[in-house]
Amino acid sequence: MTELDGELDAVLDGVLDGVRIGVTAERRADDLIGALLRHGAEVRHAPTITIVPLAEDPELKRSTETVLAAPVGFTAVTTGAGFRGWVDAADGWGLKDDLLTALRASRIFARGPKAVGALRGLGLREDYAAPDESNAELFQALVDAGVEGERVAVQLHGAPLPEFTSRLTGAEVVTVQPYRWLSPPNPLPVFSLVHDILSAEVEAVVFTSAPAAANFLTLAGDRRDAVVAVLRRGAIKTFCVGPVTAAPLEAAGIPTCQPERQRLGALVKLVVATLG
Repeated sequence: MTELDGELDAVLDGVLDGVRIGVTAERRADDLIGALLRHGAEVRHAPTITIVPLAEDPELKRSTETVLAAPVGFTAVTTGAGFRGWVDAADGWGLKDDLLTALRASRIFARGPKAVGALRGLGLREDYAAPDESNAELFQALVDAGVEGERVAVQLHGAPLPEFTSRLTGAEVVTVQPYRWLSPPNPLPVFSLVHDILSAEVEAVVFTSAPAAANFLTLAGDRRDAVVAVLRRGAIKTFCVGPVTAAPLEAAGIPTCQPERQRLGALVKLVVATLG
């Protein structure tokens, strides 16, 4: 039984019979699609990004070596999956022990329980965890802690965060970006989903990451304004796993539905409750 199975065992199968849903995820897409299919949905899978494999990412290796080049005063961990992926990649390069030793000597700030779980699973302890799992809280806590004159290692996830890292004034900020993304090698499923939205052939679209949401609008190309106009009306529901994912869409004026907990299981429950 998967995590999603356990979280959805109270939901009846078949409640999404005939409901057509676009899914834009690449990572954990099988879990999400499988859960929706079990409840009867017709899923149209259109990954809007592809993830660069961590162990083959020269930029990740270079940034890891930069972190290790001098002592680190503070570490910011934004996601549990991203942090574990970073350490796993470092292990493949023979740098895992050095990396954990360097980070253990720093003050570690985490964005919520998933990041905390990843840290503790690797024998590290956090000095701070953002109670509402937001980047705003995480980086404000770093500012309040006083990072001027310090080296700060920031583990990103999927995209840079200049609006937050720029607030660490006076610090030497080293960003590490596991899960760098590129546009999908085959964009045709995305073009097909754009057509389905404009033709009202889907009832909902589901997003699980901010890069996927942002690149969906980019890949819409000259049909972007038309897609945004349709989604703004709300007849086709736009579901996002959390506020970070929703940000690029809401910046375009698209209303989103988000679960209280930023988890895939909670997201599927919300889709079922809204459309079932």
